[in-house]
Amino acid sequence: MSIKITALGLALALAAGSAPAAAAPERASGTRVELAVRGGTAVVDTATLAVRARTRGGHDRLLSAAAATPLGAPGPVRRLNGGRVRWSYPERGLDVTARADHGRLALSFAARRDTTLRWPVTGVGAPAAASLQLPRGEGLDIPVADPFWTSGDGRLAGTSVDVGADLTLPLWGYSAGRHGVSYLTPTDIGTSLAFTKDRGRLRTTARHAFRRADGTRAYTVTLALTDGNPVAPAADYRAYLAERGRLGSLRAKFRQNPAVRKLLGAFHAYLWGEARTAAGVRRLRALGVDRMWLGYDAGPGPMDEKAVAAAKDAGYLVGPYDTFANGQDPKTADSPTSVWPGRIYPDFCVRDADGTPHTGFGGRGCYLSSAAFERAEPARHYLADRTRAMVRNGADSYFLDVDATGELFRDHSADHPMTKAQDRAHRLARMRRITASGLVLGSETAQAWANRALAFDHGSATPVADGLWTLQKDREEWGGYYPENAPKAFFKPVRLPAGLSTAMYAPRYRVPLYGTALHDATVSAERWELSYEKLPAEKTRRALLAMLYDRPLNYVLDGPALTRHGKELAALQRYFAPLHQAAGAEPLTSFRWLTGDRAVQRTVFGDGTLTVTANFGTKARAGLPGGCVDAKLRTDDRPRRLCPADLGS
Repeated sequence: MSIKITALGLALALAAGSAPAAAAPERASGTRVELAVRGGTAVVDTATLAVRARTRGGHDRLLSAAAATPLGAPGPVRRLNGGRVRWSYPERGLDVTARADHGRLALSFAARRDTTLRWPVTGVGAPAAASLQLPRGEGLDIPVADPFWTSGDGRLAGTSVDVGADLTLPLWGYSAGRHGVSYLTPTDIGTSLAFTKDRGRLRTTARHAFRRADGTRAYTVTLALTDGNPVAPAADYRAYLAERGRLGSLRAKFRQNPAVRKLLGAFHAYLWGEARTAAGVRRLRALGVDRMWLGYDAGPGPMDEKAVAAAKDAGYLVGPYDTFANGQDPKTADSPTSVWPGRIYPDFCVRDADGTPHTGFGGRGCYLSSAAFERAEPARHYLADRTRAMVRNGADSYFLDVDATGELFRDHSADHPMTKAQDRAHRLARMRRITASGLVLGSETAQAWANRALAFDHGSATPVADGLWTLQKDREEWGGYYPENAPKAFFKPVRLPAGLSTAMYAPRYRVPLYGTALHDATVSAERWELSYEKLPAEKTRRALLAMLYDRPLNYVLDGPALTRHGKELAALQRYFAPLHQAAGAEPLTSFRWLTGDRAVQRTVFGDGTLTVTANFGTKARAGLPGGCVDAKLRTDDRPRRLCPADLGS
């Protein structure tokens, strides 16, 4: 199978400024609204919100079945300026505006009172060959009739995800052959996506909660025809961001802060014990590792000035782990990052509806309100002082946990109330201030809304399945936070249960949605507790995925780990560095499966700057051995080959 991205694929993403399809409605009468979209005509039945499309090739496509929420009789259809069409559902308290948006059909809902809407209803009648695209971590392409996902260990049917919290991009998609549909939900806060099984196939239904107190009384969904490539929904979203000036650029970040360029070619590692000393850093450089991002926690013995200087002399970026999200009683706090001056704890605690503090991560202390910090910052400088104190050792980077994730809060405190949208805005503001101070900023599992504020993230490359959290809570199996200089939670090797391994790392289900949208905007890596050596059985697949997607591997290192794994790390980094230095700031412009079993996959970055082919199978295909990857820069005479299993430890 060979699928290229055309139509509403990466060609659109790279030419976002090209002329869109005609915006004016072709017809609006009775309960039937027709608007021109790229690739055909969309038809909305206002009586039910069912949406069909007639393609230019003469095909009829169901983009959404009727709404799963009773709507009541629709009001009359009215034409507005700018090719917009409006109607209402008086019984539901909803006003609807439909328009063409750069070739998409966009429906926007405004609620006059608190209510809910279950729409769009997608995947209805999807053929067995169809697939669902879901941006869980880097991204998944899930055959809708695959038993693993419908009823097996990876079961989605009967579950739901919070679009604003659980997905890295606010979208999903369906495809079958050379036809597909992209669904974007820019109003992701208050929106969830439920999965059901219909005749053995996955169906998805969006649900939006219109709540005045939560600031979610507006809801917009765009629907677009695609060419069926599994990454086309992400290309559509990339174009959407670019059209609105919301797409970041690593090159722009290089201009703002030249140190950001040090991320190109660098692996990432958190250091412990000897590895966070000047001697340990010099050991790493002596292995031939010329690019690294080095981080350390804020516990006893952080990197001192000599260690930081050694890292910078080696050409590395180096920075502390911090979080502004947790506060604890200073007398009993279990981490320096949870200790704050004065009465920040408990006065800044997020308050639940009943007025009680919202318990912090792991049941410790409370989550701290970003609104409280923003109100205090102009006069008290709590966050600026904290940041300056953390980098007094000369560090030039910063990892701010949680801020860029979807873990947002409604704060019911009378002193510092906020909605989730306001929480997001506060977090963006403080991340931008750190970036403006000259530090190379990263955060956890960065969602797309943070792409312009950050240089890198740890976590968006990991398609976390629920079973991972269960496994991590098993301290006997996963390891705990001891010994202090090498916590087993990070260093103890673990084998994932078969179902969890498949859900997270089976290449036949993985697609680079996040990379397609944001590869040239941020540098993305896996979660820091999932170091390359933490999951030995997954090493080959994870290395191939990293090279295929042109993103760094991450490690945790102490003295013994440098001894055991240093040479292997150095060999992998030497292979990766020239590829990422050439293409790390280029967009991912093509993704293809080269074989019907999806075992051989290919990516292209930029206008042919880098082409990577990975064979995840066990047999050689077209001269590429199983478990190996070929990468070819435009300037190369022949591909560069890496077979990770041959490197050993």
